[in-house]
Amino acid sequence: MTNDDDRADPPSAAPQSLERAYRSGAFMDSRHARPVRILSEYLHPESRFEALGISDTIVFFGSARIRSRDDAQAAVDAARMGNGDLAGAEQALAMSRYYEECRELARRLTEWSKGLGTKQRRFVVCTGGGPGIMEAANRGASEARGRNVGLTTSVPGETQGNAYITRQLAFEFHYFFMRKFWFVYLAKALVCFPGGFGTLDEFFEVMTLIQTRKLRKRMPIVLFGSAFWDDVLNLNALVRFGTIGAEDLTLFHKSDCVDDAFSYITENLTLTALNMPGGRL
Repeated sequence: MTNDDDRADPPSAAPQSLERAYRSGAFMDSRHARPVRILSEYLHPESRFEALGISDTIVFFGSARIRSRDDAQAAVDAARMGNGDLAGAEQALAMSRYYEECRELARRLTEWSKGLGTKQRRFVVCTGGGPGIMEAANRGASEARGRNVGLTTSVPGETQGNAYITRQLAFEFHYFFMRKFWFVYLAKALVCFPGGFGTLDEFFEVMTLIQTRKLRKRMPIVLFGSAFWDDVLNLNALVRFGTIGAEDLTLFHKSDCVDDAFSYITENLTLTALNMPGGRL
């Protein structure tokens, strides 16, 4: 005897149209296809970077909540007219200096990069693609007529990709770890502006990779805004308690002005990275 499940289907008058596995939405969204999805988030950016000649990047991290000076000033003006929280708007206006300084630094670094005369596009500005500091960096690079990268991630309720990212270099990732990989893999320099949990996570992950020598390349790292970082991170306490070494505090440079950050980054890149190929951990 045979079970009904073992019986072959009756012959059909017309041949069936079979769906290829990679075109099956149900399969591609399933847990079985997770390795395929992860691999696609590696191969798709790689192919686009190669096609557009992107060798390496300068990565900007920072808060999505920091507004441009014009937007922050408009909020203050509205609050003074009774529309909104005046104290909060004034704080946002004070923090808007970081948006404008990030924008200026990204513009100057892009102009410097374009003037190197290399065949490949070196030291391209790269951000997380969102608003705030990320928008400021993409905006500055765009104002210098330079290609720039936005590595967004799919977060419910958030608009993806600011208006200043080069269209062919705008990516949306599902997996945070693949997004982080592309932040670090092509990076030759890193600038951290004031930010929240995400910025701290990204900064400490890079510090961990450097400290453990998983990240072998020499990379200038700037913490921009020493008043913010000194208040938020008491890294000297880690030295005092013996959980990091004093030499670990030399892995990054604190800066409070665009001129200093620009000089520190370009001088280090000239010494350590100009003769190195892009995209090496």
